[in-house]
Amino acid sequence: MTDTPQHTAMESSWQAQLSTVLNSEPINRLRDFLREQLRCDTPLLPAKVDWLNAFTATPFDKVRVVILGQDPYPTPGHAHGLSFSVRPTVRPLPKSLINIFQELRDDLGIENTCGDLTPWAEQGVLLLNAVLTVPAGQSAGHQNKGWEVLTDAAIEALAAREKPVVFVLWGVFAQKKRALIEPHNQDKRHLIIQSPHPSPLSAYRGFFGSRPFSKINAFLEERGEPPIDWHT
Repeated sequence: MTDTPQHTAMESSWQAQLSTVLNSEPINRLRDFLREQLRCDTPLLPAKVDWLNAFTATPFDKVRVVILGQDPYPTPGHAHGLSFSVRPTVRPLPKSLINIFQELRDDLGIENTCGDLTPWAEQGVLLLNAVLTVPAGQSAGHQNKGWEVLTDAAIEALAAREKPVVFVLWGVFAQKKRALIEPHNQDKRHLIIQSPHPSPLSAYRGFFGSRPFSKINAFLEERGEPPIDWHT
């Protein structure tokens, strides 16, 4: 992995889908910005080797579900490039992830204690943050620097694909991305699940009881796809 989001570092099926965007001026400006941040020794999260981890863990042709996050955890040692996921040694878990696991337990009876969601990603759950880096301790510190151009293009590429996808939009920020999906979903082949965010500030407004995990699996099974094993 280089210190900038070069297309040569991206998994090949995603590289093919996003090649035009990867060579665009907004992404060139993002590269320049990230280089400058690194030259100034600004601590960036996650580690640069994990910046594109969501794409590496879940190739384009393998995506069955998208769970969209906002940006990485700003606490050093937590983020590793998958939305809502933390490294396996992290304790205690972030509060939003605790609430996700509570809803999973209530929905499907699954008890998870490990916050590393890599097993989900390996089954086709794209755990994508809209912004892929953050300065340590500064939530949303890299918004509007160019990452959104790349991740919006990824969402649109999946929405344009013939194979159905479940898009999970938790919270107002993620739900704004619905505008990228709907123009490609006139035939309703994709399922869009949305609810309040699992944050402690909003989970009690409708995230709890929304049963997203069983809805995802029902949708997949109706189309002859194996369900997601949500254990971690």
